[in-house]
Amino acid sequence: MVQPPVFLRLAGHPVRWRLLSELARSDLRVRELTALAGQPQNAVSYHLARLRAGGLVTMHRSSADRRDSYYRIDLARSGYLLAATADALHPGLLSAAPPPAPATRPGMGVPVRVLFLCTGNSTRSQIAEALLQRAGGDRVAVVSAGSHPKQLHPDAVRAMREYGIDISGRRARHLSEFSRRRFDFVITLCDKVREVCPEFPGGPEPVHWSIADPATAGGYPAFQATATDLYTRVSFLLQRLTPPPAH
Repeated sequence: MVQPPVFLRLAGHPVRWRLLSELARSDLRVRELTALAGQPQNAVSYHLARLRAGGLVTMHRSSADRRDSYYRIDLARSGYLLAATADALHPGLLSAAPPPAPATRPGMGVPVRVLFLCTGNSTRSQIAEALLQRAGGDRVAVVSAGSHPKQLHPDAVRAMREYGIDISGRRARHLSEFSRRRFDFVITLCDKVREVCPEFPGGPEPVHWSIADPATAGGYPAFQATATDLYTRVSFLLQRLTPPPAH
């Protein structure tokens, strides 16, 4: 008997599909996934282990509490496996699929307002802001800040130059500068700032990306890896935030 493609075997279970759906929105801890899935923790841990073994989900220790861990979906691998699933069913599915209907959302002419937060606003949130600004253009209004701002890290500037972006003139800002601003999304990039993130007016959607501070890893390659990670995350985020630009 022919076995279903690996993505169907991994994601086809209702609990695993729910976990993947939640992780596609935000990095989360086991207790959060347990509450969202409405399942016992041992069941959630079992299904997370299956997803990790299949390469759809990764786990790492929280920088805020080393006894805790965050889970993250690998969207790029998920996309690859989904394409392989379609190809396994019929090789013409991807090429013959009709074009998607034009994306719409309320107030399409109004930019999506995004705030990136980390502790120092010296690397991670600055990189994310710069990448989303360039990728989103006038479809997004994006800013960044930190809970304990410090000077922009020179290796963050260097890493962004590899993407053709100059952030050398930017300054770090305290999150209190934006405490009365309305946002559609508030995205925390480090575990510590997530714990102290205040509520913002209008009830923006909270998203968490658990990314370690590259300055603690030592060496420029850590900054390159952070920029690569954020480039991937921002690319997927943009598809969720806004419709494609009109041609």
